[in-house]
Parts: sequence; C-alpha cells; structure tokens
Amino acid sequence: MRDVKLVNLTRGEVLAERAAVAETPGSQRRGLLGTDSLPDGGGLLIAPCRQVHTFGMRYAIDVVFVDASWTVKRVVHAMKPGRLSSVVLSSRAVLELPAGKAAATATMPGDLLDALPP
Repeated sequence: MRDVKLVNLTRGEVLAERAAVAETPGSQRRGLLGTDSLPDGGGLLIAPCRQVHTFGMRYAIDVVFVDASWTVKRVVHAMKPGRLSSVVLSSRAVLELPAGKAAATATMPGDLLDALPP
C-alpha cells in the first residue's frame, strides 16, 4: 500500500503524517484488523467507502467521512470496537485516525481536506 499525508486545509492541521491507502478489495477488507494500535501520525484512507465497522478491532478510532471534493461529511469520535457506522451516502472515502485526533485538530463537517505525498 502507498502512503499519503492527510491535511485539514480549513484548520491548517495535519491529521496524519503517514496514512496507508486501502484501494484494493483485500486491503479494504483487512483495514486495521490485526493491529494493536494506531500511532499518532498514522492513519488509514479507505477509498471508495461509505460505511465502516470495528468488528475484531482492539481499540477505538476516529472516523472521518469525506465526499468526492474532500469535504468532511461526518465525523465519528472514538468509535469503539465491535461497532458498525451509519452509511454516509455522500461519502467517497473514509479516514481512520487515532481516537481523539479529530477533536485535537477541530475537524468537523464542512472542512476541506487533502491527501498529499508524505
């Protein structure tokens, strides 16, 4: 998988210095399963994606849904293991971040994000 840097352009904040990109069906199914934690500065970008789950996960994550223009549509703070998110029909990608990162960067619906080379 390739990596990208995820930036909140609206807030001038870095969401992830190195986020893996899950673009294939296999990498999307695997996601963060089998990991013990998501370090600060890390993340996972799943595209395309409109819904995520944390079944089999060992830790909580922040989930940020973005549309085709990279505008934040929904933020789920500290989604616990064993949960299923709502379907976000306008979503084209999902960012999975360490729990607390969305709040720490004040990321909210309406913000404009971008994915850059790391």
